[in-house]
Amino acid sequence: VTASDADEGLNGHVKYTLKKQTDMAIGIFDLDSESGAITLLRSLDFEESNAYELEVQSRDGGGLFDTAKVE
Repeated sequence: VTASDADEGLNGHVKYTLKKQTDMAIGIFDLDSESGAITLLRSLDFEESNAYELEVQSRDGGGLFDTAKVE
């Protein structure tokens, strides 16, 4: 995921967090708080679930934030 902020300095620095994930997604995905890269911690098993859902929040140094659903 990617978010940008036009502010300079610390107020323009964006960090990412996982705010919500379905039970099936817990322990499978990792979110890099600096880059927003989502990676797998283990292989997906489509016999377990055919869909996964995460809610990612981006927050700037000034306290503003937004969220996005990743399916």
